[in-house]
Order: sequence, then C-alpha cells, then structure tokens
Amino acid sequence: MPTYRYKGRNLDGSEISGHLESASEETAAEILISRGVIPTSISQGGKSTSFSDTLSALIAPAVPLEVLVIFCRQLFSLTKAGVPLLRSMKGLTQNCTNKQLKYALEEVVNELTNGRNLSSCMQLHPRVFSPLFVSMIAVGENTGRLDQALEQLAAYYEQEVETRKRIKAAMRYPTFVLTFIVAALFVLNIKVIPQFADMFARFGVDLPLPTRILITTSNFFVGYWPLLLGAMAGSLFAFRAWLATAAGREKWDHIKLRLPIVGGIVNRAQLSRFSRTFALMLRAGVPLNQSLALSAEAIDNKYLENRIMEMKAAIEAGSTVSSTAINANIFTPLVIQMISVGEETGRIDELLIEVSDFYDREVDYDLKTLTARIEPILLTVVAGMVLILALGIFLPMWGMLDAMKGM
Repeated sequence: MPTYRYKGRNLDGSEISGHLESASEETAAEILISRGVIPTSISQGGKSTSFSDTLSALIAPAVPLEVLVIFCRQLFSLTKAGVPLLRSMKGLTQNCTNKQLKYALEEVVNELTNGRNLSSCMQLHPRVFSPLFVSMIAVGENTGRLDQALEQLAAYYEQEVETRKRIKAAMRYPTFVLTFIVAALFVLNIKVIPQFADMFARFGVDLPLPTRILITTSNFFVGYWPLLLGAMAGSLFAFRAWLATAAGREKWDHIKLRLPIVGGIVNRAQLSRFSRTFALMLRAGVPLNQSLALSAEAIDNKYLENRIMEMKAAIEAGSTVSSTAINANIFTPLVIQMISVGEETGRIDELLIEVSDFYDREVDYDLKTLTARIEPILLTVVAGMVLILALGIFLPMWGMLDAMKGM
C-alpha cells in the first residue's frame, strides 16, 4: 500500500504533518478527516526508511492492551488530581516498563514541550496510539474533559482484554486436541506404519484397501516429506499474500463470519465492539460520520468495516442511520431496532451500550459452551482415525492368521 505525506490542521487550528498508508489520495483524505485533521496537502512518496528501521517496525510487538489500560488509569488519576499534563507525562515516561510505549511517550513529551497538544503528539505514533485513542483524547482536550475521556478509554480497553482472555481460554482445549492429532499423524506415518508394512511384505499377504491406502500415505510422508513441507510453506505464503490484498482480506473476513459454530460468535463479538465503540464516540461528542469511521477502524474485520464505511457515505448523502443500517445487511434485528429507537429519542449511545452488554453476555455464554459443541466433532475425527488405523492394521493380520491356520 503506498505511503502519502500530508500536511493539515487539527480541530484547534494547529498545524500537523506526517505520513499515512492508504490505497489512494481520496482514501487518505477521508481517513484524515475522520481523525479530525483537515488536510491542506497530500502527496505520494513517504518517508525514506532504512532496512533496519523497516525490519524493526515489522518485528516490533504491539503494545499490550493491559499496558494501555494501566497508562490510561494512571494518567486519568493524575489529570483528575490537577497535576499539570507535562509533569504527568514525564512521570509516566520514567516509570514505564514497556519499551515501545516508553519511546513513544518520550517523543510525546518532547512535542508537548514544543507547544503541541496531546492528541497531535500521540497521532505521530499510530503503532502505539490507535485513531480511536487519538480521537478520544482530542475530544477530551477540546471539551475540557480529558479525565473522562481517559476513564472511558480505560474501561473500553479493559472490556477488550476480558473478551480476548475468554476467547483464548475457550480455544485452548480445541487447539491442544488438533495439535495432538496432527503430531500423531506424523508419528504414525513416519514411524509406526512402515514397521507394519515391512512385516506384511515379508509374509506376502494380500492387503485390503484400507491398508494399501495407509501404506501409500506413509510412503509419501517418508519419501516426499521435503516436498510436503515445501507445499505447506508455499500454501501458507500464498494464503498470507492473498490476505495482504484488499479483496482477499475482505473475502476471508466474510468467510469467518459464516463458519459453522464459531462464525456466530465472531459476528456477535464484532457487533459488540462496534456498538461499544460507536456509543463511546457519540457520548464523547464526536460527529456522527466521524464516529462511524472510527468504529469501522476499530473492528478487526474488513468486510464489516467496508459495509460501515458505505453507511457513512450514505449518511453523508442524506440518509438516516436506521435506513443505512438496514441496507448494510450486517446487523441483527436487535441492533437495527435499538438504532431506530435511539434515533427517535436521541439516545443512540445509551441503547448501543445496552446492545453491547447483551452481546457480551451472549459471547461469554457461547465461549463457555464452545468446548461442549466442538467436542463431538473432535471425538468424531479421533474415532475416524482410530477406525481407519484399526482396519488398515488388523484386517491383514487376520488374513495372516487365517493363512497360518490353513498351513
């Protein structure tokens, strides 16, 4: 994706410049406007980086959400206590243990010393501070409620942390079983089946179809394992290259929403994140179209993100929020109903928070029962493997016993 250099002004009129990755100049302008930046010039040809800088950017780990939660809570406490912002940031920088966040905070402190506001300084570090984070800080600065913005961000990220923990806990058992199955397949095909194949060859018995299939598969594993590993690596590389394209990422994200068992959980989790983010933006006073754009960026799903951006374009053309939500075909009746009622009563943010809480409870229940729903499938796979191995190994052995009895 090309990099564009931009210059513009923030909502408070201060100048800002930087670099942005985007598909086109028009898309870059829309992203900047959604972040509260009025672009004055956009030109292709980003900053020149050395190979070491590019490599370090690629392998640098993302700042954990837990670290951001602690940072928001600490800055909230200092701001609410009336401690000056620059002094607060210097103190937090000295006590920060995460290297990436510490470097970003040091740069932020330097820019604050030069007279920039906090949101403009944070906007220079998109790998640490997301557009959602920067927009909330900007709204807090402009309204004089920076402490409330930080408290809302901390609560938002705490909810994200809890959701991720529940997903990891639910996927631990299926991942362990699938890993064990794959490892068992390799061991059986490389070590076990060849021993039985040699024994059957010495006795010269006629092998049934399941045994021939097992031996052929084992011979392929033993004789062509470099080709097999190369094919697996090539497939993984091709898949990642396909995901790197805009069409491939959108298609894959759409497929994830339609997967059996887990697709519904992913969809509800994304709807919960959208509802909470959208409500957070509206409650903070962010304009409706900018709130939609930031909510779309917060969703880790390109298919849903593009549909929400289409909603934003339709709203800017004069449509209502409820009608665009219906035409998007991505929301459940509950979300659409809440948006319609909220639009009539002027309480969209409150109703969307209730929607998010409802979906969080549903996702929590689904994750708790996920193991019970996946377990029959895993047992069926294991039983099928055992049946094939039993037929492939014991059928010729019974034939050998019959041959020995007839001698």
